[in-house]
Amino acid sequence: MKKLTLIVLAIISISFISCKDNAANKVNDSNLTKSKERDSKAKAGLAEMTFESKEFDFGTIDEGDVIDAIFVFENTGKSDLIITKAKASCGCTVPEWPRNKAIKPGEKGEIKAQFRSKGKRNKQNKSVTLTVNTLSGKEVVYVKGFVTPDPNAPKRTPKAISPNAKKPSIQKDMKLIK
Repeated sequence: MKKLTLIVLAIISISFISCKDNAANKVNDSNLTKSKERDSKAKAGLAEMTFESKEFDFGTIDEGDVIDAIFVFENTGKSDLIITKAKASCGCTVPEWPRNKAIKPGEKGEIKAQFRSKGKRNKQNKSVTLTVNTLSGKEVVYVKGFVTPDPNAPKRTPKAISPNAKKPSIQKDMKLIK
């Protein structure tokens, strides 16, 4: 017990002694200026993704319809644009993007998002998140609209638990163990 107390006191003492100096006093102004210049140069040379529209409204469709949303973009930055990943918010939306292809500055490209409305009813709002080499690191596009339910589809009803449902018995389970 004494050893534990001594160890705790030693750790507390070391932390007070080592944190005595103010960290702000240790910052070198010339290093700060250099880092700001370096960061501004890096930002100026990044790719930039500019979309004609980030939202695709498919209006009203019937349940079971498949919609292809196309998002046209342009690389308005200074370096090649690379899309490394595209992830939809739901399995009903499947993104397609230019894989393994660098989009040069000034070039245009397309992101396709296929929305499958089977099993989806009423108002829908899905997103596709793109992982890119821009300043923000990601871009998000949206597919939205209204899906009219199929009148012939089985109705969704919540599962109800019957008040007469058999409840597990702990005593009965204990007898089985013996």
